[in-house]
Amino acid sequence: MVKYSVAMGLRLVCIGACFIAPGWWLLLPAAGAVVLPYLAVVVANQVDRRGQAATAYTPGALVPLSPKQ
Repeated sequence: MVKYSVAMGLRLVCIGACFIAPGWWLLLPAAGAVVLPYLAVVVANQVDRRGQAATAYTPGALVPLSPKQ
């Protein structure tokens, strides 16, 4: 969550820089404001699964719920 928040804060800086950048320099902060949300979501969705065993559920392993009486 911290990485996402930092990226969104940097995006706000890019949006602010769009108002003061002259000429063709406007493209740099504009590109940052467009690309940063995508990169922030990709980084936030990365999950470290090292050391976790994959769990496969088979039909025989599932326990049916009994109705309440």
